[in-house]
Amino acid sequence: MEASLKKFKELFELEDTDIRTYSPLTLAYIGDAIYELVIRTILVEKGNTQVNKLHQRASKLVKASAQSEIIEKLKPYLTEEEMGIFKRGRNAKSFTMAKNASMSDYRRATGFEALMGHLYLTEQWDRMLELIKIGITEGEKDGE
Repeated sequence: MEASLKKFKELFELEDTDIRTYSPLTLAYIGDAIYELVIRTILVEKGNTQVNKLHQRASKLVKASAQSEIIEKLKPYLTEEEMGIFKRGRNAKSFTMAKNASMSDYRRATGFEALMGHLYLTEQWDRMLELIKIGITEGEKDGE
């Protein structure tokens, strides 16, 4: 499989778009899906188990409070550009809010998702996976 968004664009006849024109909430929209796909892939690859258990494990990592904790652990590892993208996402005015999440957790989670979306759309997949691994590993060290 060709590891490039170019294949998507060719197959579905999509035009190239300057990612700088995307709103932070658009980046968060795709980032949310990509992050969840990475988490689900990790869990499935760890072994076959009941779907309910997979869902419970995934939910612990993809909920807003968990993403908020992850981005706090990642801040020392972020480049200036990555921090800027996170802040744009965090500061974006959303008209929705996650259930069972504080406004501050929800905003930090949106910033995290915007960063994941940016890294995905700019095909910086190694960096995206590296940050996810750091965030999960640091969380496990703290017993979360």
